[in-house]
Amino acid sequence: MTSPTLHAVSSGDSGPRIAFCHGLFGQGRNWNQIAKGLADIARPTLLDMPDHGRSGWTERFGYVAAADTVADTLRGIDPDEPWIVVGHSMGGKIAMLLTLRHPELVSRLCVVDISPAATTSFTEFETYIAAMQAMDLDAIESRADADAAMQEAAPDPGVRGFLLQNLRREGSGWRWQPNLEVIGRDIATIGGWPQDEIAGLPPFDEPVLWLSGERSRYVTQEDQAQMRRLFPRVRLVTVKDAGHWVHSEQPEVTIAALRALTTSDR
Repeated sequence: MTSPTLHAVSSGDSGPRIAFCHGLFGQGRNWNQIAKGLADIARPTLLDMPDHGRSGWTERFGYVAAADTVADTLRGIDPDEPWIVVGHSMGGKIAMLLTLRHPELVSRLCVVDISPAATTSFTEFETYIAAMQAMDLDAIESRADADAAMQEAAPDPGVRGFLLQNLRREGSGWRWQPNLEVIGRDIATIGGWPQDEIAGLPPFDEPVLWLSGERSRYVTQEDQAQMRRLFPRVRLVTVKDAGHWVHSEQPEVTIAALRALTTSDR
């Protein structure tokens, strides 16, 4: 099975390259504000993950395949220079796999509010996916109609808005950009962690920043031992007044942390 083509937007003229891997139902553009806050010291690349945004679709989701696809994309952009890789949630797991499988490609890593472990919190997305698949797109005349249709499944307006960014106007109708069929079918894999597939890989011995939201359930005390085994030079930073979407809720803190990671000596 061939790898999907990933949509990538790069900016900046100088400094190290830094790639952003978004989470489930996100898009590369979700990291625009953070990328702009780093553009004077780095060259950001915003990626749409497989089955998301403007990237190609797959027949089955797998973290190893996704990580290898991102690695191929980064090599295609710049084969000569190692990257700082930033990943949130699902994208954080992809970033960790990328780093462990292709360490020569990564100079530093930032994992945002996710752990190298199965994630039961992903089950909330099953409700969202079911509502998205059940929406009668032919009956939707405006985004307000779509918002109303999603209200029961996603009562939080912020979450609802995040999900509805994936609804795109196409001609006189609407379509979902993500591959809902594969994401819905493979949600357990997306919430999981391919432990067997990384067995035997050496730890990554370069600087790793681990950002956790103070109010989030995605990083637990139990996960820290495994994280330190895989990434011995990890530094855990808990971001106050933030939930799972740390970079959206506390962008200034996120930018400051990434600027420090980017400019610090190894």
